[in-house]
Amino acid sequence: MPCSNHASVRLKMATLRRVVSRWQIVAVALNGVVGSGVYLLPAAAAALLGAASLWAVVLAGCVVLLVVLCFAEAASYFDQPGSAYLYAGNAFGPLVGFEVGWMAWLARVASVASLSVGFAQALSYLVPAVEGGWARSLAIGLPLIALTAINIVGVRSGVNTAVILVLGKMLPLGIFVAAGVFAVSMSTVAGQRPTTEGGLWGAALLLLFAYGGFENTAAPAGEYKNPRRDVPFALLVQVCIVTLLNVAVQWIAHGTVPDLGSSRTPLADGARIFLGGWGGWLLTVGAVVSILGTNGASVLAGPRYLFALARDGYGPRVLASIHPRFQTPAAAILAQTAIALPLALSGTFEGLATLSVIARMATYLATSASIPVLRPRFATADSFRTPGGVAIPVAATVVGLGLLASASWTDLVAGALAALAGAVIYLLRRSD
Repeated sequence: MPCSNHASVRLKMATLRRVVSRWQIVAVALNGVVGSGVYLLPAAAAALLGAASLWAVVLAGCVVLLVVLCFAEAASYFDQPGSAYLYAGNAFGPLVGFEVGWMAWLARVASVASLSVGFAQALSYLVPAVEGGWARSLAIGLPLIALTAINIVGVRSGVNTAVILVLGKMLPLGIFVAAGVFAVSMSTVAGQRPTTEGGLWGAALLLLFAYGGFENTAAPAGEYKNPRRDVPFALLVQVCIVTLLNVAVQWIAHGTVPDLGSSRTPLADGARIFLGGWGGWLLTVGAVVSILGTNGASVLAGPRYLFALARDGYGPRVLASIHPRFQTPAAAILAQTAIALPLALSGTFEGLATLSVIARMATYLATSASIPVLRPRFATADSFRTPGGVAIPVAATVVGLGLLASASWTDLVAGALAALAGAVIYLLRRSD
């Protein structure tokens, strides 16, 4: 990673086309967060905490806000792609920056693979034939190939697809909230009981990742019109909308679905109760669209990490190339799909999703910890700044360390092995 005296990351991004506007970035941010989590969160949280899970959802939103504020401030300093990779590299030097970028990209690969499997799994409720065999392989592969092609053709087409998918996923959720608020029963809320072990810390880690995905909003910053202003705006709008949505959905599911913790499809079950059969069908379709949309966000953001790493000498030079016609990092997009597709076809949703847990925590911790270092170097009059001095970055870092400590040994070992593999790649950096 080429560095200045301040360990800054220098990326020559003049060939990328800046075409994405502020509200399109908001759509990208929402598309990356509102996915399978909002459909599965109510049952998973209720299984761990019972009726208290509603307050846990509120608390998780507050915790995520701390991290989002740190990302917003860091994003206001740069107009280049890379997100946490860029921030950590400038704050702590090339090795830490590379490891964060490497882990961030691994999280995207695991996310693409797991969401592709999850899409086929959700679709099987509507089309039972895709539960296995060649039909399942097609349900996994065809949407991923289509999303890959859309993003190769241009970042504008990828973003426009994100806007359409956001509208498609928010409409069923809006109907669920608007209709369900009149069907909530306080006796049903009070009757919710935990059904599995794990307690508060288990729920905290689960809920944090139900809000996850915001960290990729700045990854394609080299293709945004005004990233230093628009990315912080998009992050803050997104976290407010998602927190309100998660709280509303959790409340309605609590008050309409008896024994919520045992439900496999909590929103569809609730909609069937207060809207009838068509409501359950609508929310199932919404889950399918949401998973597809979130996967589209990963296909958009993930290759930008790989592209930024290759531009700094880590990996084959071809991954840093720009398509001469479409002006997108087409080679990096194809490389990510070429790795994610076999993983999806051979893995399970749960197993693949687990791979991203520690990788995401690395980006959260690195960005939060980087703010006190970056602020004296890069802050200008028009930069976004978190209130309270360094209190919020310190609090976000402490909370992140606590959540990391609650992860399973399996996740921690997997993260350590991934970091070790990254260290080997770091040592093989190209000299050009």
